Amino acid sequence: MSDAIARMEQLVAELNRLNYHYYTLDDPLVSDAEYDKLYDELARLEKESGQVLDDSPTKRVGGELLKGFDEHRHLAPLWSLDKAQDKEDLLAWHTRVQKLVGDYNEKHPDHPLPVPSFVVELKYDGLTLNLTYRDGRLVQAATRGNGVVGEGILPQVRTIRSIPLTIPYTEGTIEVQGEGIMHLSTLEAYNQTAAEPLKNARNAAAGALRNLNPAVTASRKLDAFIYNVGYSDNVSFSDHQEMVAFLKDNRFKVNPFIRFCASIEEVAEELEQIVARRHELDYLIDGAVVKLADMRTREVLGYTEKFPRWAVAFKFEAEEATTILKEVNWEVGRTGKITPVAKVEAVELAGVTVQNCTLNNAGDIERKQLKHALGSLVYIRRSNDVIPEILGKVTEEADGEVVVVPEHCPACGSDLVMRGAHLFCENRLGCTPQLIGRITHFASRDAMDIETFSVKTARQLHAELGVRDPADLYDLQFEDLVKLERFGDKKAQNLLDAIEKSKSRDLASFLFALGIPNTGKTTTKVLADHFGSLTVVRAAHRDELVAIHDIGEIVADSIVNFFADPIMKESIDRMLAAGVKAEAGAPTAAAEALGVSVEDSPFNGKTVVLTGTLTSMTRDEAKQLLEAAGAKVTGSVSKKTDYVVAGESAGSKLAKARDLGVPVVDNEEELRRMLGMD
Repeated sequence: MSDAIARMEQLVAELNRLNYHYYTLDDPLVSDAEYDKLYDELARLEKESGQVLDDSPTKRVGGELLKGFDEHRHLAPLWSLDKAQDKEDLLAWHTRVQKLVGDYNEKHPDHPLPVPSFVVELKYDGLTLNLTYRDGRLVQAATRGNGVVGEGILPQVRTIRSIPLTIPYTEGTIEVQGEGIMHLSTLEAYNQTAAEPLKNARNAAAGALRNLNPAVTASRKLDAFIYNVGYSDNVSFSDHQEMVAFLKDNRFKVNPFIRFCASIEEVAEELEQIVARRHELDYLIDGAVVKLADMRTREVLGYTEKFPRWAVAFKFEAEEATTILKEVNWEVGRTGKITPVAKVEAVELAGVTVQNCTLNNAGDIERKQLKHALGSLVYIRRSNDVIPEILGKVTEEADGEVVVVPEHCPACGSDLVMRGAHLFCENRLGCTPQLIGRITHFASRDAMDIETFSVKTARQLHAELGVRDPADLYDLQFEDLVKLERFGDKKAQNLLDAIEKSKSRDLASFLFALGIPNTGKTTTKVLADHFGSLTVVRAAHRDELVAIHDIGEIVADSIVNFFADPIMKESIDRMLAAGVKAEAGAPTAAAEALGVSVEDSPFNGKTVVLTGTLTSMTRDEAKQLLEAAGAKVTGSVSKKTDYVVAGESAGSKLAKARDLGVPVVDNEEELRRMLGMD
């Protein structure tokens, strides 16, 4: 047994070293297969011996469901920060600092404080973490709470692979602070296959870390930046730079953006740069933090009742506001899902006039205490250029009118059923919004690409010609169309030609057009590439689907249930009988048709990410060209990405590519040359 324990200790040390290089330094030392081999050996030895070492990476996957959170009293308070909304506020803070330093130096001429210098760091929009290490081991992790007492979330934090379970410093107890975050690229990848997409990165991180099931936390693939040593019983620092060096030496992930400034003018310039580049980052920030760099000065200036006098948070333009909730309407989607949409009193938010806000479902209304909120003041938030969401009521009183959750479909009157967290109308064949939504989606550009087709066209064909299913489109006749209002001979023939042309769309486009629940373009492309035939896809078993990378159990169940549905079976059979081919595209044929050479193409077999706006072609056209050249086009940047093609206004994906050292093609002439088109 001692030999087994010795080997386990050896494996744990090696795996933790590899994790540090992979997750903290972005510098992988071995292939995934080599890492998995070591990990599997460790897991086998743990099972055989019945022992798991404290710092074993197997503890990061999430364990038993917890019954609740225990309180944790921080060893030192976690302070809030005073806020500066603009440059004038920043200069006012600086004036206060200068006065305090001047007053002290006047009273202590023999031991004066140095001339103030500053450090500027990013202010992350995630969840504050307080990590306790005793004799080099992580023994507790907690939320900020009220600054004195937080919630213990150690099992959840263990799943964050950039947070070390052990550190080289073993000479006492320390507490370090940081921020738990979800990268925007990680959120995007998660939502591509999630049965319940996450609304934004901040809520995704906070919700995962305060989830009683650590396995949920692990599934979100969170990260953390550490920025402060809040307590230590044995180590001290002369300045901020020394503290940052200590954090790095102890394998904590420190954000590379730390700027040391000799004057407040330099600070102001740095803040302008951060504001200009904030949307290029692969994580959310809502401002920057300005601190005095000298630790002795911090100690002398001390704290008010709420804030340290030696630091200030520079807040960006408000992305949160308050307004009146006027009404909640319940809209019916193409899958029958009933979604509440809030109408609010118009308010300016981050340069945009907001009148509509998202509410995820009826449970969302309960959680945010909006049940009695009509006519009341509510908080709204606009994050990452998405439709604003309502965060909750401003007051806790039930002082508004009741938001009524429907029991019947607002469109067709059918009884609603609860599936998971959402209400659904199951009247698929008689609910007009579902029928129109399904037909419109089927004809859309990324699906069957029926030119000139629109929601308006779908409504007219449904109302006047009884089109109730995508298969009905292939039964349309010229004589029927020309009788319709605004349909002359040319428009009728153009629509029929576009419908005829759609019969040649490839398998991936057809699968996407069908609107299989919980699948998007990425998943349907994976299905088409893996199975290569509609017949095989339709007959695929759950186990076959789950075995495919990026397809989980929920998505697999959705696919199997969809193709087993008699209504869907009949619809697909009718389309095939009408001449829809839905064949897998042959890469060489596609390349030939697009004038692209696969042989010797630098993109052949490579993983490519598109970001930004291209001027000489659309993103879809670029994707087709790259795939025809043998590339796999994905939606998120990682260490496994071979190229990033960046157009104008490229944001977080471009920034992450540069951080990871991924080659960037940012010139469209160069892109065409690499594709062999010029």
